[in-house]
Amino acid sequence: MMRVLAAQALVVITWLFVVGVTSAVSTGLATTVALADDGDGDGGDDGDDGGDDDSDDDDSDDDGSPSARSSDGRHGGTGAVNSPGDFLRNLFGGQTAQERRVQRPPAPQPIPRPAFAPDEIVTRGLTDDQTAQLEAQGFVVLERADLAVLGTTVRRFQVPNGVSLQEARDTIRALPNGETADFNHFYRTGQDDPANVAVPDGAPACDGLHCPARKLIDWPAGLAPNGCGAPVTMGIVDTGLNIDHEVLAGAEINLTRIAPEDYSASGAVHGTAVAAILVGDPESRVPGLLPGLPLVAVDAFHKSAGDERADAFTLVRAVDYLAENGAQVINLSLAGPPNTVLEDTLLQLTRDRRIPVIAAVGNDGPRAEAAYPAAYDNVIAVTAVDRSGMVYRRAIRGPHVELAAQGVEVWTAASVEGARWKTGTSFAAPYVTAAAVLLLQQDPTLTPEEIRARLATSARDLGTEGFDGTYGHGLLDLGGVCTGEAMVTPVSLE
Repeated sequence: MMRVLAAQALVVITWLFVVGVTSAVSTGLATTVALADDGDGDGGDDGDDGGDDDSDDDDSDDDGSPSARSSDGRHGGTGAVNSPGDFLRNLFGGQTAQERRVQRPPAPQPIPRPAFAPDEIVTRGLTDDQTAQLEAQGFVVLERADLAVLGTTVRRFQVPNGVSLQEARDTIRALPNGETADFNHFYRTGQDDPANVAVPDGAPACDGLHCPARKLIDWPAGLAPNGCGAPVTMGIVDTGLNIDHEVLAGAEINLTRIAPEDYSASGAVHGTAVAAILVGDPESRVPGLLPGLPLVAVDAFHKSAGDERADAFTLVRAVDYLAENGAQVINLSLAGPPNTVLEDTLLQLTRDRRIPVIAAVGNDGPRAEAAYPAAYDNVIAVTAVDRSGMVYRRAIRGPHVELAAQGVEVWTAASVEGARWKTGTSFAAPYVTAAAVLLLQQDPTLTPEEIRARLATSARDLGTEGFDGTYGHGLLDLGGVCTGEAMVTPVSLE
């Protein structure tokens, strides 16, 4: 009997030794792979001291799962031995790893991201009499806004109980002035999770006019802070901005928030980063493209259950505010579904008010449907590329794409302090917005279509020869445009 027990003990000790060595080697290899694949965009070596950013991006590159197992039993197929503890349990009885996995609670589901408000319709141009007719049918006016510059009225209705959104929209569209009525769609900013952004080893800290993004588009060297001609006011609709950030503290920014009082305020992450690309202090770590020009900014976003978004009704109010306050070029680093009220509003801005509108194509992936407002015919749609001119892997593609600019690893402001690398089509759009400003400074008589044509003609072809649905006309190229006196920039960001 003693000999049998001794033999079993020897088997156990031998197994523990073999598995222990194998586990140690496997752990070392796994650690090495994890470190090599660590793409945290706010790593210490890039000089980023702003570790406060959140991301609204819920996409992931991970195709596997921690619970995935191969069928050969090496990683725990049915009845497999995964560890010394499992061996002992199988030898002397007890619960196996397979049984424990079955009892694990399900993984948490991602936060739902609805495409529109569940019971709201937005309208443009209805008369008071028509509104009264709708109220008699049970519609409730939640908000009304008289658009000063566009000369029309927009309303946000709550649909009657028991009436579907489709039925409610059809009812309003049947009215003489109601043909553009639509759902109150949601729009979101586009930025990648910093943990998914691979920063090249030894990537230099950005130093103003020598940043890779500017070299890529041949941004004019020696450009003055206010550009090279008549003053032009820029406008953006985005999340909140931290105007006390050291990068923006000296900028001329008119910031307002347009949203119902009971909505939770948006964060200041995305908007701060976009604004810094345009008007960051030239003496700071993030020198802006045109820091001497005024910027009108509207925070049109709010948070709901972890989802940061703007609705169509608020976007329409926001762009009207920009026009009313002198914006001559508008940047929309946001994307969402098509909406007829928003479409008509932007068309009126470009056609009647002669205001170019530039928008990011969105980051839902190359097989996704076109996102708006970038896909509207009168809006200049901008995609993102990296430093080598390769398209951002998650940029939406299609025949509406017009121009490309760097949107991968762009050095810009973090929300509270400092700076960090940012990735997304959102951060490519401001480069085209600034380019439109330069053209308008040189010739204030240019129409939005003429500006679009000039940018398309001067673009450097990328990808398939000629126009294509990945890069559009190609990479934004400002070579030889708008040279001026040297602009003082820091030589070191230490």
